[in-house]
Amino acid sequence: MAGTLGILGRKLGMTRIFADDGTIVPVTVIQAGPCPVTQIKTPANDGYEAVQIAFDQIPERKATKPMRGHLAKAGRGEYRVLRELRFDGAGGFELGMDLTVSIFAPGEKVKVTGTSIGKGFQGVMKRWNFRGLKATHGTEKAHRSGGSIGNNTEPGKVMKGKKMAGHMGAKTVTCIGLEIVDVRPEDNLLLVKGQIPGPRNAVVMVRKQG
Repeated sequence: MAGTLGILGRKLGMTRIFADDGTIVPVTVIQAGPCPVTQIKTPANDGYEAVQIAFDQIPERKATKPMRGHLAKAGRGEYRVLRELRFDGAGGFELGMDLTVSIFAPGEKVKVTGTSIGKGFQGVMKRWNFRGLKATHGTEKAHRSGGSIGNNTEPGKVMKGKKMAGHMGAKTVTCIGLEIVDVRPEDNLLLVKGQIPGPRNAVVMVRKQG
């Protein structure tokens, strides 16, 4: 079965730490968990194994009535974010138990999924790295345009998938093969080498490398 164990967290930002040999290591700090298990899916009831985890606790008055009823089974309060993790052995977990950063170890490889920073509406040069039109020799007020986008009589239309100006960013992105530099259970912090998707304070999913 595809999928691995993971945890939800919030990207706090980037900093640097010093290795034992004095080299500088850029790291992203993630405040991850604790994430309570709010639902357990089994092959007998659902056809597959999975656990649902929660993150970012909120006051009860801000949760909808269906959400309160669903989370009441775990008895852990109300949460803003719910995610399902599908992997072998999920049936061995217990409802209401916490997943913490302790499931990871320094040096372990992980994959981090988040929503990339939204750039709004952008032209073809920024969005697709187009060269643009000529700077002179007859080009007027069209230097950064995409040029011709269609065809003549046959087929006489703009083909699907044509690279054009449009909404850039704000997409789900997964970075694989990232190394965990340090785990700090007392502060619920993960230090991951390099950068991860999303702006500061974005919710991300950190999973073990399958």
